[in-house]
Amino acid sequence: MIRLTGIHKTFGTNPVLRGVDLDVPLGRVTALIGPSGSGKSTLLRCVNLLEIPEAGRLDLDGLSLSFDAKRLDQKSILAVRRVTGMVFQNFQLFPHRTAADNVAEGLVTVLRWPADRARRRALELLDKVGLADKADAWPATLSGGQQQRVAIARALASSPKLLLCDEPTSALDPELSAEVVEVLGQLAGEGTTMLIATHDLRLASRMAHQVVFLQDGVIVEQGSPDAVFRHPADPRTIRFVRTLSGAA
Repeated sequence: MIRLTGIHKTFGTNPVLRGVDLDVPLGRVTALIGPSGSGKSTLLRCVNLLEIPEAGRLDLDGLSLSFDAKRLDQKSILAVRRVTGMVFQNFQLFPHRTAADNVAEGLVTVLRWPADRARRRALELLDKVGLADKADAWPATLSGGQQQRVAIARALASSPKLLLCDEPTSALDPELSAEVVEVLGQLAGEGTTMLIATHDLRLASRMAHQVVFLQDGVIVEQGSPDAVFRHPADPRTIRFVRTLSGAA
């Protein structure tokens, strides 16, 4: 179990997360939904410490970190990042690196793997996401869906305990989005632990084991996809699901 307890995060005078408690079961997919500005992406970034909470606690793979006014040491930050993988909304591939080199980069520069071992791992993962034939392609020659699949392979390179996905399909048109949904669905079927922030109702309903609705920095409602999407209890969830599904 990965556990977030009492997570608070403020930007300037704006409280973005206000005491969030969340359990992410191992081997399961948790989808974060909510309107823009609800805190979904910030919560993801707090998990792998791209953003440092001002208060709260993170328990992840035997690591236990408490956040307070003291500065978090670099050793703790690196320990968390070694067991998490991050897939960003806009891919963030290195344009001057091939697909395989993008996947291998962290293995070589951070984990100090030999280049040949890292490339073998990169080729294995590109095959896994259906891009074995694009190993030596430059990002500029790939479609958006292909670039995102390379980004997923890169996030999986170090065999993370938790895969974090920040709006992985929002920059893609429906056809290319389907490619990414298929790959994420495959990973879910293999028991990959995932925490996904998304507006994509198809993505959340197809593969999530639990759906968490955030608004104004707090969890309003959570439960199975059926419970949240078909039988929401809170009026705020009802309004949001209607908006998400295009209902009047």
